[in-house]
Amino acid sequence: MKILHTADWHLGHRLHEQSQFEEQTLFLNWIEHYIIDQEIDVLLISGDVFDTGSPSNQSLEMYYSFLVKLKGTSCSSVIITGGNHDSAGTLNAPKHILGALSIHVVGKATENIADEVFKIEVKGEAVIIGAVPYLRDGDIRKAVAGETFDELTDKYKTALINHYKKSAEQCKLINTTHAPVIGMGHLFATGGSVSDSEQNIYVGTLGHIGAEDFPEYFDYIALGHLHRPQVIGGTNRVRYSGSPHILSFSEINYDKQILVLTVEHNAIKNVSPVEVPRFREFYRVSGTLEECIAEFPKLMSNPYQLTPWVEIILDEDHTVNTDILKLEAEKYPFEILKMSLKHQRKIKGIEELLESTKSIKELQPTEVFKLKCEEMGYDLKQTPEIWDAFNEILQSVKNQ
Repeated sequence: MKILHTADWHLGHRLHEQSQFEEQTLFLNWIEHYIIDQEIDVLLISGDVFDTGSPSNQSLEMYYSFLVKLKGTSCSSVIITGGNHDSAGTLNAPKHILGALSIHVVGKATENIADEVFKIEVKGEAVIIGAVPYLRDGDIRKAVAGETFDELTDKYKTALINHYKKSAEQCKLINTTHAPVIGMGHLFATGGSVSDSEQNIYVGTLGHIGAEDFPEYFDYIALGHLHRPQVIGGTNRVRYSGSPHILSFSEINYDKQILVLTVEHNAIKNVSPVEVPRFREFYRVSGTLEECIAEFPKLMSNPYQLTPWVEIILDEDHTVNTDILKLEAEKYPFEILKMSLKHQRKIKGIEELLESTKSIKELQPTEVFKLKCEEMGYDLKQTPEIWDAFNEILQSVKNQ
């Protein structure tokens, strides 16, 4: 049996307000053909299928069209869990129809843990999946008035760990053939490496658990949320597949992957990373005005022929006239999405930030809050509980 571990597709994502529909369409075509060519039996998507809780009709059409096409392939089962970007309602709405197609959806924590556990049998092999979605505070922990932040953190982590224990117990209950057991999750595991494109998933360190906190009964933990593919805790047992697309310029220096698990004789025999093609070229160009312009002829596309996207970081001691750079860039088949000064003040005022931003949608609420505190002379480092309170409010709004 071959199992494909993926996560963080973020369908509908826009990079600096530029649609990534083209490369996401190419990815879905590529993974469909990979499943066919490699005879993949099971597909796991560990959260953040969509980039927003209210995906566009275009994003929904991409999603459903892909799932329908899978029914003509070797992939007999699909398991999809919700992430912090996903709306549980949107994912769960068609779950009964999709279930008839052996596509299992767990958009949020369920009342009965048995509804998050699946036994899949293919070619005489079996695997048990504990499909744990992104666990929101309100889904697994009863709030108590007057709790301190430390009490909230301890109780939430305990509830999070207990949820995985219940999942493991349910897996064990139905595992009559001693099949390998896989847990899914969408969270921040301690020791993970982040990029610029992940949102704060919890308040402060709420929900940060280590590889050792997952029950040993799970033979493999298929994680989502962090966009860099990586192993957690020094063991291949707990892994992030990473996102298949570049979602920020901070992600351009490493390859994107999917992970293929091979099950033989009631055991996971191998976990192999498979590189995802880079469907669009991304470049970061740094140097003086003249040095950046000299690099322009090297900024080429690739066989997929999508327009390359470029970030310019000017290494100048003073403000320069960027019109010359923009005019020179018009001679080449790429698009500059972001431009900044290497030595600019690290903390800008809000008005300055707005002036250098294409759209208000590019501003992160956390960034604006920090800037406002800076302008008011309020030291968040001295009062971390205020920062945690702001994040708690922000997460509550996002989860509405």
